[in-house]
Amino acid sequence: MTVDQAAQTATTSPEGAQAEPDALDSLERWMLRPGVSVTVLHNGVHLRGWITSVTLEGGAGLPVLWNRLAEALATDGSAEPALTAPAGSPLRAALVTVIGQLHDHGLLVERPGGEEWLGAVAERPTDAAAALSRTRVRVLGARPDGPLARAAVRALDRAGVRTETVEAAELPDGQILLVGSEVGMPPALAGEQDRAVAAGLRSGTGFVTPVGSPLQARADADGLADRLRRREVHGAAEHPGLAALLASSAAQRLVCAVAGLRDPSAEAGDARLLPGLPAALVAEREPLRGEYRTWAGSVLVDPDRVRSRPAVRTSAEALARIPVLTDRMTGVLDEPDPGALPQLPAALVRCSVAGEVLVSGAARADLARLEAVCRAAELRLEAGEGDLVVGAGPEHARGRALRRALARQHTATATHVPWGPDPRRHPQALHWWSVLVRRLGVDADVAVSRLGTDGSGAVFQARVRERASGVLGTAVEASADDAVAFAALSAVVRVQSATDAPHARHLVTPTGASAPLARPEATAPWEDAGWTTAWLAEAAGREPALQEALTVLAGWSPQPWEPPAGAHADVHALRSALRQCGFSLLSARPEALSAEGSP
Repeated sequence: MTVDQAAQTATTSPEGAQAEPDALDSLERWMLRPGVSVTVLHNGVHLRGWITSVTLEGGAGLPVLWNRLAEALATDGSAEPALTAPAGSPLRAALVTVIGQLHDHGLLVERPGGEEWLGAVAERPTDAAAALSRTRVRVLGARPDGPLARAAVRALDRAGVRTETVEAAELPDGQILLVGSEVGMPPALAGEQDRAVAAGLRSGTGFVTPVGSPLQARADADGLADRLRRREVHGAAEHPGLAALLASSAAQRLVCAVAGLRDPSAEAGDARLLPGLPAALVAEREPLRGEYRTWAGSVLVDPDRVRSRPAVRTSAEALARIPVLTDRMTGVLDEPDPGALPQLPAALVRCSVAGEVLVSGAARADLARLEAVCRAAELRLEAGEGDLVVGAGPEHARGRALRRALARQHTATATHVPWGPDPRRHPQALHWWSVLVRRLGVDADVAVSRLGTDGSGAVFQARVRERASGVLGTAVEASADDAVAFAALSAVVRVQSATDAPHARHLVTPTGASAPLARPEATAPWEDAGWTTAWLAEAAGREPALQEALTVLAGWSPQPWEPPAGAHADVHALRSALRQCGFSLLSARPEALSAEGSP
């Protein structure tokens, strides 16, 4: 509704409709939020605040009306507009409409606003100022006179917060811990409500942890310092602005938490930050910059950090979490990257695992990246023991585990199923078989078997062999055509990898386990079974029944995986990061699996 429409509505309102107090009657309580900029238009006005904006449009008289309202807001909330706008009049309706829009967009704050900066950013500046006045911040560090501690004290003083510098020999050199406590808190509750944030600086890199309890901040600081150690730059003079950047950012995060303001990371507007997980500020010297990055720490103390995270449900969700796991500064895995590898006929990506090259292939690069991350995590966690399966969510992990087991399990009830490249076969099976034998020129044959009995559900196994060298690809799927399609696609990936990445130590080939993740909400009318998206949607629909049949055939069900006793800290850190990102870790029977050449 425009201002003119509101005025017309008031003109037709019955007499006495404005008898109740309205926004104009309480105008003296409010002022325009500090920092709001105003642009007067020929038929309206545009207001832009810290994070919100609104454009009010009406007739040519709206700029005049705004000037009268702005004068009242800028002085003492004078009642003059109310005196000249009687109840039920179009003028009063227009004023009330404008004031309502200002409230809806957070552009008005109560008087007095306290500190001007609080008036600009706090929803309730008075309450925020009161919270800061009740807070004392202890700045702890092994070097209370160091650059980090001094810069933090200066930043807190500018915000009007009382500070106390405390020597803490237990803190590592180059780190500070800011702990905010409420003054006058009963002794029995002292320390329970403390909020803390840590900052660290070492050899050209630095960090600021998320706000949490003192124990959580210390744990995050240790984890960040450990992961950033590989990014340290030795031998050069420290940038003079790096300490100020880190200390002021730490002070800002703590002040915002105490005052009830949004965390600065929420104002970054970075779509790469994962909702539901905290963000750490990571700074670098060359060039001097600071950037918020999603932080999946290895030690979780606070209740909001310990709570379970939603499992991954779609490939889009999985792909959004991969950058958290593979972040170049704070991640726990190497980023899968196509590099110079071919993307046709199959898409290949590569990454490093413990100094060795891993190559993953699939019909699409996003699925290849996903499978690469899962297999790389398995290799890092299991150290080659072969009793662990990682998946992007429970269904994906379960599908990978059951297929891996059945692909190597000999069953006495397997029945041979004739298969040939008949035009009546599924287009995807025909496509990948044609790519293998015609485009790549591989002299291959395929053997298809139905596993189990009629009562155990439809489970088909396909093995693609090169006549001269042996098995190139295997698959266990819900139909003979699906099994041939994935086995032929796996063979294509293996042939491409042998040509374009001959030094790869680990190879990951695709399966239908990822189909439910990749299934689109809807396919285009022209996407028939020959399109990859439509094919994956079909396979996803068969996945639940297939997993039930595989469970019956295997005689076991994968269970949650736990690290063995005495596992290295890196194992716990990777497991924690995977679980926080919604990935699932399942334990499989070691005798049914092989660590090498797994799908």
